Amino acid sequence: MRKNKKNKNKGTKAMAEEKKEEKEVKEEVETKEDLAVDEEKEKEEEDTTLSEIDELNNHVKELEETILKMKEDELRRAADTENYKKRLRSEKENAVKFANESLISDLLEPLDNFSRAIDASEKTDDIEALKKGVVMVKDHLFQVLKQNWGLEMINSKVGTPYDPNTMEAYGVQEKEGIKEEEVAAECATGWLLHGKVLRTAKVFVAKPKK
Repeated sequence: MRKNKKNKNKGTKAMAEEKKEEKEVKEEVETKEDLAVDEEKEKEEEDTTLSEIDELNNHVKELEETILKMKEDELRRAADTENYKKRLRSEKENAVKFANESLISDLLEPLDNFSRAIDASEKTDDIEALKKGVVMVKDHLFQVLKQNWGLEMINSKVGTPYDPNTMEAYGVQEKEGIKEEEVAAECATGWLLHGKVLRTAKVFVAKPKK
């Protein structure tokens, strides 16, 4: 009886130890599985982090390339602007320098005619013919300036009504037989340029005698 009880206790103890070992093995397996899961998670997190870093690096690279391109574009625009300013300055200088080119060109022929008149004066004693030639040159010059440049002579001949807008009085004297102020003598011819007074006529004025 005692022997059977002893054997029973041994069997119970062996079962307990076996269950304990199974439990320990199970716990060890679970621990290894947990460790494997944790390692896998860590690897996934590491891969995700590396992927994010790569993505950020690519984004940074794109931004750097964009900034570099913007700087190059800005430098190009600045260079273009500076070249444009230089071209404008050059064109302005040339415009000022050659502003009177057409006028000078129109004056060349009258100047040639004056030179011919001077040469002719050295070869003739005919004063009337010389005078006629000079008058012709003068008339041609006035014609060119009027047609091409809008230059007109202000009429300030003696007897012309005095116009303070186009004439400047050097002096005033009374005169009988007139009803309004008029030019008594012309000292210098006045000129209009496209209808605007370029130079007033210098005159003496006669006014009605009281």
